[in-house]
Amino acid sequence: MRALETELADPSLHADPARARSVGKRHAQLRPIVELYEQWLVAGEDEQAARELAQADPGFAEEAEEIAAQRQEMSERLSEMLVPRDALDDSDAILEIKAGEGGDESALFAGDLLRMYERYAQIRGWRLEVISLEETNLGGVKDATVSIKAKGQTEVEDMPYARLKFEAGVHRVQRVPVTESQGRIHTSAAGVLVFPETEDVEITIDPNDLRIDVYRSSGPGGQSVNTTDSAVRITHEPTGVVVSCQNEKSQLQNKEQALRILRARLVALAEEERAAEASATRKTQVRTVDRSERIRTYNYPENRISDHRTGFKAYNLDAVLAGELDPVITSCLETDLADRLESAESV
Repeated sequence: MRALETELADPSLHADPARARSVGKRHAQLRPIVELYEQWLVAGEDEQAARELAQADPGFAEEAEEIAAQRQEMSERLSEMLVPRDALDDSDAILEIKAGEGGDESALFAGDLLRMYERYAQIRGWRLEVISLEETNLGGVKDATVSIKAKGQTEVEDMPYARLKFEAGVHRVQRVPVTESQGRIHTSAAGVLVFPETEDVEITIDPNDLRIDVYRSSGPGGQSVNTTDSAVRITHEPTGVVVSCQNEKSQLQNKEQALRILRARLVALAEEERAAEASATRKTQVRTVDRSERIRTYNYPENRISDHRTGFKAYNLDAVLAGELDPVITSCLETDLADRLESAESV
């Protein structure tokens, strides 16, 4: 820790932005652990002093027990913090939302999800940038890609990818669509994919591995249709990963954004392959928008939200859609921590 602080204080470090970013992230990872460990040490000294004083004055015995209880809590928290976690948790995130089964209603729900994540980013003080957006005639979202970044140095558990990775999967909605004339409740779904956006992982993209196609972008109702072939589709032939981007006005800008998304996907793919080698029971993101493979249900008539992985259930769907996602995500974090602790204990 002292070595990292010394390096951070060295002005020459910032001549190498990549190194400075790496050292800064490592410092942010270790700082809360070191601070809590130092508090644990001090509490140990205080407990010992209180027990020694209790030999002369029994009144200190109660204080010693209180300090011992606090120290036990610190010890448990330290154990949790030291359990290995996803190496990419300290990354920003690229989030994709795709309409699935349900036609126009699914696209409208995908739009609701996009606004939910926009509001959640605002609440947490993150920066959200729309990279690509394909809307429908009714104002829904057929496909959207956004980048979500933390501002400044942030503790790992508060980084966008560390929290938003649990949003990956199929989200199911039950409600009366605006297109329904007889008031019947319909079920539809939208898919969410989450990738880490980081420059700390070395990913080499060989231009010879890319097939780049250009085409004219399109918009709802014939609007926003370019008269030039500015939209770009990039296929990474070794992996089969395909990325499209049409939001920017120029072909070059769309190509740069598509390469940005492609890099994030390849980083996630490389991490999945690494995790697969380490554990045969790894969990992967759902890549098909099938209502049967849902992670969460949004029930409008009951104002209920249910996470099917953790058992979380609450009757404040309106608040969640307004960006109050933390309780839902916290249930995922707690389940993930329990799984990691169990895995660490079984080693």
